Amino acid sequence: MTAPNFSKSPDGLLPVVVQDHQTAKVLMVGYMNQEAFEKTQQAQIVTFFSRSKQRLWTKGETSGHFLHVKDTLIDCDADTILIKAAPVGPTCHMGADTCFSEINTGKASFLNYLQKDIIRDRKNNPSDASYTSKLFGRGINKIAQKVGEEAVELVIEAKDANDELFKGEAADLLFHYLILLEQRNIDLDDIVEVLQARHQK
Repeated sequence: MTAPNFSKSPDGLLPVVVQDHQTAKVLMVGYMNQEAFEKTQQAQIVTFFSRSKQRLWTKGETSGHFLHVKDTLIDCDADTILIKAAPVGPTCHMGADTCFSEINTGKASFLNYLQKDIIRDRKNNPSDASYTSKLFGRGINKIAQKVGEEAVELVIEAKDANDELFKGEAADLLFHYLILLEQRNIDLDDIVEVLQARHQK
């Protein structure tokens, strides 16, 4: 990770954008100095420098609504910090999900992470202990067959009233579908683009 350059700011403070690591919603914006940044990286809980209190301030220190760090990125000029975090409760002190009064729902962006970071890694760096790696090793026919089997199981479960079993089968189908896409070297984003094009017609 590129180190932030706090000397670029006259007061040693750099803006920090905090984004939900699953929904990609912007939760809030704050400021960090070198000490706040180092504490955040060490504890993996977001700590800002409060301009009003003139001290370090850990988000959630009174409310318990902490922001747990999942990833930290520095922009190309090294003067802005992006933190992807898992929020505990609402982020805004007014009780809203975000400081921009947005509802922080929708976790579909996790599917991109699942395909591009997890499934792709199992394909490119196979492990004998990984079910996904073993499935890739058996080839496209077996993967396609598995998707078909999961689809049938979902249809069967759809006829019953057990929501938990239905969701489990839906998750199984979606997971194997992502494996099939990865085997064909097709991103989920490519499929979304097809849907978007159809929607525009």
